[in-house]
Amino acid sequence: MPNTLYYGDNLSILQEYIDDESIDLVYLDPPFKSNQDYNVLFKEQDGTRAAAQIKAFEDTWTWDEASAHAFQEVVERGGDVSRVMQAFKAFMGGSDMLAYLSMMAPRLIALHSKLKDTGSLYLHCDSTASHYLKILLDTVFGPVNFRNEIIWKRAETVKGNFGQGSKRFDANTDSILFYRKAEGNQFNQSFSEYSEDYVKSFYKYVEKDTGRRYRLISMTGPGGAAKGNPEYEVMGVTRFWRYSRKSMQALIDAGMVVQTSEGSVPQRKQYLDEGKGVAVQSLWDDIPALHATAAERLGYPTQKPEALLERIIQTSSNEGDVVLDPFCGCGTTISASEKLKRQWIGIDITHIAIGLIKHRLQHAYGGKAKYDVIGEPVSLPDAQALAREEPYQFQWWAVGTVGARLTPGEKKKGPDRGIDGRLYFHDDPKTEETKQIILSVKSGHIPANHIRELRGVLEQENAAIAVLLTMEEPSKPMRAAAAEAGFYESPFGAGKKHPRIQIITIEELLDGRRIDYPQSQANVTYKRAKRHRAAPKELPVRLPHTE
Repeated sequence: MPNTLYYGDNLSILQEYIDDESIDLVYLDPPFKSNQDYNVLFKEQDGTRAAAQIKAFEDTWTWDEASAHAFQEVVERGGDVSRVMQAFKAFMGGSDMLAYLSMMAPRLIALHSKLKDTGSLYLHCDSTASHYLKILLDTVFGPVNFRNEIIWKRAETVKGNFGQGSKRFDANTDSILFYRKAEGNQFNQSFSEYSEDYVKSFYKYVEKDTGRRYRLISMTGPGGAAKGNPEYEVMGVTRFWRYSRKSMQALIDAGMVVQTSEGSVPQRKQYLDEGKGVAVQSLWDDIPALHATAAERLGYPTQKPEALLERIIQTSSNEGDVVLDPFCGCGTTISASEKLKRQWIGIDITHIAIGLIKHRLQHAYGGKAKYDVIGEPVSLPDAQALAREEPYQFQWWAVGTVGARLTPGEKKKGPDRGIDGRLYFHDDPKTEETKQIILSVKSGHIPANHIRELRGVLEQENAAIAVLLTMEEPSKPMRAAAAEAGFYESPFGAGKKHPRIQIITIEELLDGRRIDYPQSQANVTYKRAKRHRAAPKELPVRLPHTE
């Protein structure tokens, strides 16, 4: 189902929801086996790093019972992949790297089956496991269908370890392994802008009347008469030419033929502004990684620049084609596909990723991006099951639904009084002071004194509003205690009043109820994604300014 976000394990989603031979392009940026924990680095409203970070995913793999079972499943399928995996085990034993490859193998097999015969796959990786992944891809797709190892130069310099005595070159590149499903894959050659040095060296002539830069190219016909080229005189020079007499005269009449000196061989003008640029090759050194203050940076740890995904999408798909990202993270592939008028499918195993993508699409496309979400709770039993099986994911889903963000690991304010989420807003256009709403999420029994304690936290935090999101129906005394807290009166909107303590049940949340707070100013909890305008059908070549 195109234009859909799926929450869950991508292998299960691929097997259950995605039809074979239905995808035109796959881009995946899987964990690299880096043995690191990756956190979403939110910032506080004053610009400092948040005290509590949210773990987005853990890129640490261990050879254990689960990975041994995954390995065995691949081996028992038989075939080339089975033999390669057995060879890996013979070489590296029951190692953590084998655990990682045992996770990747069945997913690459599944992705291959989902691609159309004209489809392509781009796998983004680094040197940690790229050599093993290429062997796996050669086995799944066939060595003949390997197209390129693209080297992406993501930075000019990186923070290295030379000062600590490191005896290696610091890495500032990634690899992108490009495979086709079969011969005849979709490929639209992309072009990069001419460098200023190139322009000065090759396009060194300027027309006086128009100011247009041009170069001179040969008009002689290689191979002479044997290749069917006509022989005649042009401006006193007889040669075999590429053009008939009639076509040559038309070029002369149009001012396109230049003889630089008497007796020299006439040449044809080729204008700089008519060129497509330099054909992109396998070294991509013109798309930098996102720097710390980049407008499109959202705080996701492995976020890639949209320009990188736009190049891949434009090269290996056309408008209306279906693009799939099975590790979609903060949704760069999704956003770029939406911008370029492709259909898309995104899969991620965390609600934090799904929540970030929903906010990104909302901000970037002004609510005009239409899509479905599969795997989020849509009924009370769904929410109860999520809370029971994955309580942390339940918390993220609950606070994300009301536009807030999780604040895990905060110091407790008292017995069971941790703040589970925060929402920031502006409601005073004069001061632009940031106000906050604190949230408490309860999937089980609510202590009788919880509202009183929540009111205490509200006062301690100097928050505007406190919200309890609860699976249980609150008692009448709890609702009465909430009512006693009074109202927050906004300076904007003719003094409209909002309950200072609000109780929203999960059932009400699923029915569409949201927090009652001043909506006149933007929710500023998340950094807003850069607003996109409709993409042109063909992106113009950018040319450097020349004198």
